[in-house]
Amino acid sequence: MSTASGVSAGSVLQLPSFRVPAKRFLPRRTAAGAPAGNFFVKRDIIYNRSYHQFLPLKHIGGLQAAVLPVTPPLLDGEGKKKQMAEEYGFTQIGDELPDDITLKDVMDTLPKEVFEINDVKAWTSVLISVTSYALGLYFIAKSPWYLLPLAWAWTGTAVTGFFVIGHDCAHKSFSRNKLVEDVVGTLAFMPLIYPYEPWRFKHDRHHAKTNMLIEDTAWQPVWQKEIESSPFLRKAIIFGYGPIRPWMSIAHWLIWHFDLKKFRPNEVPRVKISLACVFAFMAIGWPLIILKSGLAGWFKFWFMPWMVYHFWMSTFTMVHHTAPHIPFKSSEEWNAAQAQLNGTVHCNYPQ
Repeated sequence: MSTASGVSAGSVLQLPSFRVPAKRFLPRRTAAGAPAGNFFVKRDIIYNRSYHQFLPLKHIGGLQAAVLPVTPPLLDGEGKKKQMAEEYGFTQIGDELPDDITLKDVMDTLPKEVFEINDVKAWTSVLISVTSYALGLYFIAKSPWYLLPLAWAWTGTAVTGFFVIGHDCAHKSFSRNKLVEDVVGTLAFMPLIYPYEPWRFKHDRHHAKTNMLIEDTAWQPVWQKEIESSPFLRKAIIFGYGPIRPWMSIAHWLIWHFDLKKFRPNEVPRVKISLACVFAFMAIGWPLIILKSGLAGWFKFWFMPWMVYHFWMSTFTMVHHTAPHIPFKSSEEWNAAQAQLNGTVHCNYPQ
């Protein structure tokens, strides 16, 4: 539904103009009663009951303080949406859909061209990604050490194109031939060590349950009970949602795609084929890289571009369905059309 996300019901984020909301420091006694999202203090964490978010306390001059967003004034209608858009860097926050609107109603409003498969465009994207990746490997091989970060950024972004190709194959928008899509999707995901079929099954569920509590497989808010379950988990979540958040997709990759118990019995055979493919790449590709260039070569040519890819993967996931005004809802309150449009952020990246 990425096309539909740009219509009036959705939210549009212009990435270069993104601004972090204004923040202020509040002492512990004030923070506990702050109206912004019903925060309360317990141990070293401030919880937000409204957004299920948490923020670590900061020590300033011997006084514990918390960084909290400034509460916007209560506005109605267009005034509130305009203020939220300005506060969070959006160019547009759309209207709520009427309750009787379905996804089919939305799709019926789209022009037929958006559903047409363009073979030339599809294979051109493959050519661009493969060529860019090959150039990236050449840059890595020839760059002095101080230019390697630029070479890794280029190569990792290029290999992200492989994921986009596999994504289109999973959505059946790459080719009219299902077998071609399965083969291309599997091959595109292999250098990423991403099993194609497990990802496709979970991605289909994400679209079927977008922003539904518990059920959405892409991203979930953090629950208070998870924070309180153990000190180790609490610290791990704080760390994960802090400095390493741009690489949290690595945890998602490990948790969701290699455990056969997470799949239906009829899905398991295809999952096993995909797992065999990525393990074959690891068993053949990695030793060849190490044989030719050593462990340092594996780090330079595969690992660092892979980390850049996961930076983009995490960024896409967070930006696409995560914003202060976008709720996660229980199954009883959830509506498919509302979730896909009002729960989706259309992000304009620089070109």
